[in-house]
Amino acid sequence: MLHINQENPQQRLIDQAVECLKQGGVIAYPTDTVYGIGCDIYNQKAVKRVYQIKKRPKGKPFSFICCSLKNVSQYCFLSNTAYRLMKKNLPGAYTFVLPAMKIVPKIMMSKQKTVGIRVPDSRICEMLARTLGNPILTTSAAITGEPPLIEAYEIEERLGTQVDIIIDGGPVYPEPSSIISLVSEEPEVLREGKGDIELFFK
Repeated sequence: MLHINQENPQQRLIDQAVECLKQGGVIAYPTDTVYGIGCDIYNQKAVKRVYQIKKRPKGKPFSFICCSLKNVSQYCFLSNTAYRLMKKNLPGAYTFVLPAMKIVPKIMMSKQKTVGIRVPDSRICEMLARTLGNPILTTSAAITGEPPLIEAYEIEERLGTQVDIIIDGGPVYPEPSSIISLVSEEPEVLREGKGDIELFFK
């Protein structure tokens, strides 16, 4: 368990978590919407472990966290419209569905070659992805079909030995991100959640 300050994360503790990710570890961490679990998207063994922890069907890919919009553009094709809308609303409680570039591992893509991208409004998430140097898989720290967990100690009780490090950043009251597809020119809302969807239709 690492106690990290949400507002002003301690770099040495972020480094500790990133070292774990580099070695193929799975970590639990707070985002701006829920506590998440994740790993380095390029470590296939770790990605498979997350599928097992979540009891999630293989054909259902996970989203991943980038540290900035510039970082997103290294992994996804962004139209001018997509770039403009994302620039206006990131970081924030959104998951954007975008066409993936070849650099993205196949296990992270849908059959349509799209991916779900997040740039959460969370210093911890931003620093983890920036320090690692590539995106981090993200999914809620709950077993599929069970309610999300609010406190780090609940994750320890429920997932304990299945994750290698739990980052305690205080309670996170779960509210899923809004999912918006920017695959075509017109934004399409796939799920309304915490992020204000009205901002995409003004």
